Amino acid sequence: MEKQVTFQGKPLALLGTRPRINEKAPDFKAIDRDLKEVSLSDFKGRIKLISVVVSLDTPVCNLQLRRFNEEASKLGDEAAVINISMDLPFAISRFCETEGIDRVVTLSDHRDASFGQAYGLLIKELRLLARAVLVLDRDNTIKLFEVVPEITNEPDYKCALAEAEKLLVKIG
Repeated sequence: MEKQVTFQGKPLALLGTRPRINEKAPDFKAIDRDLKEVSLSDFKGRIKLISVVVSLDTPVCNLQLRRFNEEASKLGDEAAVINISMDLPFAISRFCETEGIDRVVTLSDHRDASFGQAYGLLIKELRLLARAVLVLDRDNTIKLFEVVPEITNEPDYKCALAEAEKLLVKIG
C-alpha cells in the first residue's frame, strides 16, 4: 500500500521507503545556505532532531521552524537541530536572516530529493516534503518518527522535544 498524507483533506502519495523506529537512519545529501553539501554523517556523535517542512513560505512551516529554533538552545551542544525543506538555499538564507533563525541548521533537499526519497517523505504530486519530525540518537538510530497526516497541521513538538531530552539525559 502506498504511504500518503493529505493537504486540506486531499490525499497525496509519498515516494521513497520510510525507515522504522529503532532502525539506522539512512544517510542523505542536502545543501546548506552556503550551497555546501551536507550529509547525516556531518552530525556524527550528536543527538539529531530533524524538522521537515513543506516550505518556509507557509505559515505552519514558519511556526515550526521558529519553535524549534527557540528550543534548540535548551537542548545544548550535544544536540543538532536540523530543518529540511525543498526550498532553494537562497530562499532559506533570506528567510533565516529576516526571521532571526540562528540555532537551527537549515538544509535544502531541492537538488536530488535525497532526504525525501531516503525517508519516504517526498510528495509525488508536488515534489515537496511531507511535514515530519524525527529524533535520532548519537548512533543515528531512529527513536521518533512522526509524519503529520495532514500537512497543514503542526507536529507534536512536546513529544519530539521530550524524546530528544531523554536521549540527552542518557549521555549527560
